[in-house]
Amino acid sequence: MRAATTLTLSLALSTAACGAALPPPIAPTRGATQSGYASYYSDRLAGRSTASGEPYDPRAMTAAHRTLPMGTRVEVRRVDSGAAVVVRVNDRGPYAGERRVIDLSRAAAESLRMIRAGVVPVELRVIEAPRTNRH
Repeated sequence: MRAATTLTLSLALSTAACGAALPPPIAPTRGATQSGYASYYSDRLAGRSTASGEPYDPRAMTAAHRTLPMGTRVEVRRVDSGAAVVVRVNDRGPYAGERRVIDLSRAAAESLRMIRAGVVPVELRVIEAPRTNRH
């Protein structure tokens, strides 16, 4: 009886964890959209290398995304206020919070007036994806 209870609890926990899955991926094509939440980088990370190899600059309009190719330009629009900013993907993440879809630079977060809130609901729209070399 004890083993069956443990198995049932394990299955219930696994099922609950599946419900908190990552948002569906976004295609790297112009006009593709993704909804979720945005957060922003700490100023303490200034100067550290991003996944693209360039240093993080809090004054640049850049962002981290889990799957979009480096160099992709994305419009980030706050769902609650309509404020929008265009950023360039130069890093990977976010890694905190499964519903977060993008981490913004300090400058981009200030443009969206989200510094006080920290995390806000957003919709992403791909403006321009980098060209791929096809030979």
